[in-house]
This record gives sequence, C-alpha cells and structure tokens, in this order.
Amino acid sequence: MSDHNFFRTRRGWLVIGVVAVAALVGAALWWVFGSLPPSTVVMTTGAEGSAYFEVGQRYREILGREGIDLQLLPSNGDVENLARLRDPKSGVGIGFAQGGLTSEKESPQLLSLGTLFLQPLWIFHRGERPADRLAVLRGRRISIGPEGSGTRALSLELLARNGMDARSAELLSLTPKPAGESLLKGEIDAAIMLTGWDSPVVEQLIVADGIALAGFPRADAYVALYPFLTKIMLPTGVADLAKNRPPNDVALLAVKASLVVRRDLHPAIQYALLNAATQIHSQPGIFQKAGEFPAAESIDLPLSDEARQFYKSGRRPFFQRHFPFRLAVLLDRLVVLLIPLVGILYPLLRVLPGLYAWSARQRIFRLYGELSFLEDQLEGRRGGTSLADLSERLKQVEDRTGRIWAPMPLSPMLFTLKDHIAAMRRRLEGR
Repeated sequence: MSDHNFFRTRRGWLVIGVVAVAALVGAALWWVFGSLPPSTVVMTTGAEGSAYFEVGQRYREILGREGIDLQLLPSNGDVENLARLRDPKSGVGIGFAQGGLTSEKESPQLLSLGTLFLQPLWIFHRGERPADRLAVLRGRRISIGPEGSGTRALSLELLARNGMDARSAELLSLTPKPAGESLLKGEIDAAIMLTGWDSPVVEQLIVADGIALAGFPRADAYVALYPFLTKIMLPTGVADLAKNRPPNDVALLAVKASLVVRRDLHPAIQYALLNAATQIHSQPGIFQKAGEFPAAESIDLPLSDEARQFYKSGRRPFFQRHFPFRLAVLLDRLVVLLIPLVGILYPLLRVLPGLYAWSARQRIFRLYGELSFLEDQLEGRRGGTSLADLSERLKQVEDRTGRIWAPMPLSPMLFTLKDHIAAMRRRLEGR
C-alpha cells in the first residue's frame, strides 16, 4: 500500500475514529429514540357502568397526568378482554381479567401486573329467606351475565357442579344493571353477578325489600375445588345497620381481578400502570386491608419482569419519580446506554492513538530506508541515475516526511530523519 494512501495519514485515522464514534452514537440514538413508549395505549375494560369500566376511568385520569392517552374500550367482560389481548390485531395492550379463565400455556403472549381487588360473586334472588344452595334455583329465570363475561363463565361452571344447566333453568344474558332492574320488577327470579361491593346495583339490591342475598355455606369446598376462588365474609348489618341488612353474616365467593398486559407493552407504560394501581387499589375496603392490593400474585399468568421489580423495590425507577414521564424514560434509556457505550468508546479511543503511532513509526522507517537507498545511489551512481532524478526523488521523500504528524515519543526520530534529508540535499547541491 502506498504512503500516499489517505488512511495512513493523521487525517485518515481521525476520519476512521470519527466515523466509528458517529456510527456508535447514531446506533445508540436510534435505540434510545426508537424505543420510547407510545403516547397512546388501549385498555379493554367491561360494560359501561361496570366496576372494570369505572376503574378504567381512574387509570385514564392518572396516566393522563403523565402525558399518556389511555383509551378505554368497553367489552362484555373478562372473556372478551382476554380474547382482545390475545389478538395482536386488536390494538389492545391492557385489560382486566378475573382468575380461572386462562393459563400461561393458553395465553403465552400475556403477562400479569398483579392482582388489584376482589370481585365477590353476588347471587340475589326474590324471596325473604336466603338460598343456601344453587340447586334451589332450579327451574327459575336466572341472569348469569352476557356472552364474553367472566360472570357467565363462572356461573355456568358452578351451576354445572350443582347439576344444573340450560335445560334445568332459564339462563338469561343480562349485564348487572338491567339484571337488577328486572329482578326488582319481578321479571326474573335471580341475578348472578361479579362486581364490586361499591357497585350501585349491589348497593340497591342488598337493601331492597323482597330480595335476598344467597350465601355459600360450603364456600370452603368451592375454594378446594377451584383454587382461584377466595372465601370472604359479609358482616351482619354492614349494608344497613338500621335495617340490619344483611340479617346475618354471609359467606361469599370472590375472584381476584388482575391487570393483564401484552408481553410487548413498553416497560415504562407498565411502570406507569403499576404506579396508578398503587394509587387506586391500596386503600382499605370492606374485603381488604390497606396496602393489600395491588399484590404480586400470578394467578393465571406469570408476572412481568417490571412488575417483579416494582413489587420488590416498592416504587418506580428513579427518573420516573423525579421527572416528567417521557423525559424520565429518555433519561433512563440514556443511562442504560451509557455504560456499554463508554465500555466500547473508551478502549476504542485508547487504541486509535496507539495504532496511529505504530503507523507513523512504520512510515518513518520506510522513509529512512528510501533515504538510505538514495544515498547509496548518490555515492555509487548505480544505474546511470542523474543528479536531477535523485534530487526529484529526494524532494518526494522530503514532502512525504513533511506530511507526517508524529506523536511526542516519535518526534526525535522524525527530526533526525529531516536532518538527514537536509544533509542529503546539501550533498546533492555540492555535486
């Protein structure tokens, strides 16, 4: 390779270094800005007026303060929520789902951010005396929730356990509010619903005259058969102390609602959801203690890595606690990037000067060799070389020497070479 090669000059090595650093920095910036969280995400909730839908509005409000547009998509309930989450074309990334409806094998693309609250299974029926077994509803008109709802899926399972199906009772597909209205009007005999204690329809039915709340005296047996169920107690008079409603302690079954996300949901969005969940669900309630929820429980689906870290540390990443959401995410990504980037650039910047010094030394040695060859030709005049030709070739050596930038340790060697060239020039002029 000729010494005139661009990449053997100081400028060439500088270009190599700049291009390498620019490539690394460009790739790093592409990784940082190309992986920022989306500004809009979609959550599938439940029917309008349901506990899921009401809670979803609170999530939307809190995430909105972080600059995240959370769009709520109503559904018939848990089963439809899971179907939407499993469908990559639905655009849904977040949803609520009760336990017992899926598994990691059935939904490998989904993860849990933990459990959020208990949803009691309420069975209201006409009459003053509470039913103690589902079998007493045989032959009745019963609302068990719409298609796609978790209420319907659980109701059908429990009815089947008690020897009942669509042939032994008239099973209707009503959402909680219409079911409560129909029950009060006498249009149906019973309504089964999975919803929160503070649901308006529950508050209305539990104190209504002529309406009784069925309990589960064999709740322990159901929990043994279905581990995703939880036994809870509704205390006497908790709904209305003056009327003593309910008139006695009622054993109920409940399922835990989980916050479910797709595996590809951005980690920063997951942290924002977990922060919102803490604000919404950590308060004490009739069936829960303060701080009991959200909980690091994986009932059907495994916890995401972000959820595990959140529950382990009890808080969001440092930057998200002190900076606006998108700026915090950017800083967090830059810090994550900084360590490997420095690890690459530091040795690279250390090696490049050494490589250039080696290249400069090799060029000086080569020029020394050429100068020595010219001296031999001057002394012996081999090959009929003319003085003019030697002078021209010496000028080329001198020009190339002048273009070398030598590091400090090589400066004496370069100065000596220039002295020898000057001496050679004087000898030529003397001839």
